[in-house]
This record gives sequence, C-alpha cells and structure tokens, in this order.
Amino acid sequence: MITDEYLAPGRFVDSDSAAVRAFASEVVGIETDPVTQAVLLFDVVRDRIWYDPFATSTDPASYRASAVLESGRSWCVPKAVLLAAAARAAGIPARLGFADVRNHLQTERLRRKMNGIDLFVFHGYTDLFLEGRWVKATPAFNAELCARFGVQPMAFDGRSDALLHEHTADGGTYMEYVRDRGVYTDLPLEEMLTTLHQVYGSALLDDDAPAGVDEFTPAVPASG
Repeated sequence: MITDEYLAPGRFVDSDSAAVRAFASEVVGIETDPVTQAVLLFDVVRDRIWYDPFATSTDPASYRASAVLESGRSWCVPKAVLLAAAARAAGIPARLGFADVRNHLQTERLRRKMNGIDLFVFHGYTDLFLEGRWVKATPAFNAELCARFGVQPMAFDGRSDALLHEHTADGGTYMEYVRDRGVYTDLPLEEMLTTLHQVYGSALLDDDAPAGVDEFTPAVPASG
C-alpha cells in the first residue's frame, strides 16, 4: 500500500523546492497521464543532466535534487534523486533504490579513481509507482554519452524496468547487477558515503578533484 511518505518532500528529495516544482511543471506540461509524465521526466533527467562519475562529493548539499538541477551534471545517485523529486512534484509516488553493479567497461581515469575495482557500490535508481506497481528506472547515462560508448540510451516506457545496459552494441558484457541494497524514502547519505569510503578509500570522494575532463565530458565546439 502506498503511503504519503512517497509523495512527501525529503531532505534530499526536495520535491517542494521552487526549482524542482518548476522543472517538473515545465517537463510535464499539460500531460495528465502519470505513465506518460514519468516517461517525459525520465527522458529529460537522463539527457539534460550530464552524467559525470567524477562529480562525487561529501557535501550533503550537492545531493539535493534542486542542487543537481543547478549543476547540470552529476552521477547516478543524484540523478536518481532528481527524478524521484520531480516525480513527487508531479504527483507520482517515488522512492530510491540501490544496488551494486559490476562495470565491465571503464575509462582508465575512472578505474584509477576507484582503485582498480570494477564494482560500483550503491548504484542509484528511481522506483516509480505507476499503474498499481513499482517500476525501476535509472536515468544515469545521457544519450550523447551512450553514443560515444556505442550503446543505445536506456529507454523507459513507464511499464517495464529500465535498468543499466547488460550488453554492448557488439554483444559483450557491459553492466551486471550483483547485489540489491533495497529501497529508501530518501537518500541514506551517511550509509552510502561510509560504504563508498570503505570500498574505494578517499580518492573517489575527493571534493577537490576536478570534474570529468576525458570522454565523460561533452566536447567543446571549436571557436571561429
């Protein structure tokens, strides 16, 4: 049974903020069907917020949905927080889910940042209550980034789970879910940061590290 907690604003899922409410209203427009609303929100969060795995931080403020909107780039967990907040602002019950995911494709810089570990712990996704059941969706990888890695962007139809890519374009293994960490009404920040530090050490959460400057970063058009 769905309770009000999945529609109420939270510390990080700040669906009551003016920025998030305006964002949800802009994206949904005059659409009234919740499934269609959810698909619209997913597509825009996926592509408007650039995926940057180097944007990890220990600053709690950076994990609020309104802050993610302002930054325009982030990693899977804050992007899932934004989708959950926007969904709640549109009247769709939403919560956060987490899992450990084995990544078979990494850039060298990211591998160094993760101390050579190919397991992403606390990968975040959004769980949306649509047509009487929960549906999982991860808006992590924007379409342009997917094109660079030769995979199709994750599509969400509001009725089937849309999780990470299992295979590359040539049939190789890309992502593999290895552990379910459950669902939460709001972001369990302290638990997540403690786990990330235990697994990767301090490098991944170095707030002084620059944002992505390799293939995870959009190309800058040549001047003139």
